[in-house]
Amino acid sequence: MPGPAAADGPHGIDDLRAGAHAAGPAGSAGPADFESRLDRRGVQFLPRPDVPEPPEVSALSWMVTDLADGKVLAAKDAHRPLPPASTLKTLFALAVLPKFSQGAVHTVSLEDLAGIESGSSLAGLKEDMPYEVADLWHGVFLSSGSDAVHTLASMNGGWRKSIDDMQETARRLGARDTRVESADGFDTPGQVSSAYDLSLFGQAGLTDPDFAHFASTKRAELPQDGGPDAFTLQNTNRLLVGSHGVRPYDGLIGVKNGYTTHAGNTLIAAARRDGRTLLVTLMNPQSGGRNAVYEETRDLLDWGFEAAPRAAAVGVLPTMEPVERTGEPQPVAHRLRPVPLHKAGVAAQPDGARLTRNWWFLSAAGAVGIIAVAGLGTVLWRRRRTVRASPSGESESA
Repeated sequence: MPGPAAADGPHGIDDLRAGAHAAGPAGSAGPADFESRLDRRGVQFLPRPDVPEPPEVSALSWMVTDLADGKVLAAKDAHRPLPPASTLKTLFALAVLPKFSQGAVHTVSLEDLAGIESGSSLAGLKEDMPYEVADLWHGVFLSSGSDAVHTLASMNGGWRKSIDDMQETARRLGARDTRVESADGFDTPGQVSSAYDLSLFGQAGLTDPDFAHFASTKRAELPQDGGPDAFTLQNTNRLLVGSHGVRPYDGLIGVKNGYTTHAGNTLIAAARRDGRTLLVTLMNPQSGGRNAVYEETRDLLDWGFEAAPRAAAVGVLPTMEPVERTGEPQPVAHRLRPVPLHKAGVAAQPDGARLTRNWWFLSAAGAVGIIAVAGLGTVLWRRRRTVRASPSGESESA
């Protein structure tokens, strides 16, 4: 049985140089067939006569991955450390979602809601009101609610413990660019991730049934059991639901959008067409367009579906294989083989449907990049932690 993948020197877990990792089974496309370009700056794409070039987009960083085998079709500055905004909530879900039954009931307290930053997106939780855990996750994924994140973090042992759990989960996944300072993704000095790491989080999440369900849900009642105080949440991912001038993308199955003043707009998006699932991560478009993060993601998805059958890999995400004894997934170094995605993220699901938990704790070997923040940078970050609207009209922590 293969063991967990390990980072290889300065190149990290995505190092595909010849001999960097053991070859796959006989007849498979092994790592020796590839040379990773993900640590290089600028757009990385291997031209072929029958493969169109990727579209020009304004985002500072992006990556397009075929989730069937983890093949990265193209990328730009995949390891560039950038603030992730609320896409970091995917890491929060990976760390905390497996710990509580979705049907468990928690009554929100004043202490649960303490410390929420001014300008944060809110799901609308009410103090002294009982909610099922599934309600709280609807608040996280649909409304990007910091009140839901704070409540779940309180249930998990506190804000600091949840941050530590997220950092450990990132380390196990091999997300070496990620440094967590705020569990809800709000602008915080030193907090960074990368298009590569966010792709890892999206890939890992879509193999989990509950994560896949919440990430693909368009609307849900809060609380889902109804009552006089219930109201409808609509997912703020415009590419999923179609709103604010954005057409819904055919086949989109989630995952998470975000915005803060410092991060700009960020998005992890997965779509499935004709049996192929692609994952696009895009960070901080510079065009100034109202819906640039969604339209640039659309362009990359369209290109990916056209190019995927013939495109050469510029890198490969580690895939997950279950450990026979425990059933828990283990990252395996760069072996091109199918990765099962949970059906909740593929087939249409009734809004608010409950799922039976089939959870596991993610484990892998990796390293976390440490980003130093100078005192002047900290002051600038603090000055930017004020409530401002994004060009797309999203709130500070969406």
